[in-house]
Amino acid sequence: MSVTIRVFDPAMCCSTGVCGPSVDPELARFAADVDWLQKQGATVERFNLAQQPGAFAETAAVREALARGNEVLPLVLVGDRIAVEGSYPSRETLAALAGVVVRKLDVAPAASTGCCGPSTGVKSKTSCC
Repeated sequence: MSVTIRVFDPAMCCSTGVCGPSVDPELARFAADVDWLQKQGATVERFNLAQQPGAFAETAAVREALARGNEVLPLVLVGDRIAVEGSYPSRETLAALAGVVVRKLDVAPAASTGCCGPSTGVKSKTSCC
């Protein structure tokens, strides 16, 4: 894949924010989604404002967005273009940004059932049907 997704996170205690005694479930979900996307072959780079402020200062789109305030974080860039601002995207959105096709599994339709279990075609006097 030729696309690189860069995530510019707000200041956090560690590179993913998934640390410490109270983990934000949104950060845990996003970290899992990034891991999944990387396993699909996508390149994802993350930058933490507290640990890598130089990356924020060196990236023009990020610098310009931050001029409006820190509420624009997190920023997700595809190439040099901001694709998502102010929230962590879903797995499906990340996949679309990276050009990864998400295939849904086909689930066999459930057998026709009545209120008491599989339909046998015979009505019972004790049946609720």
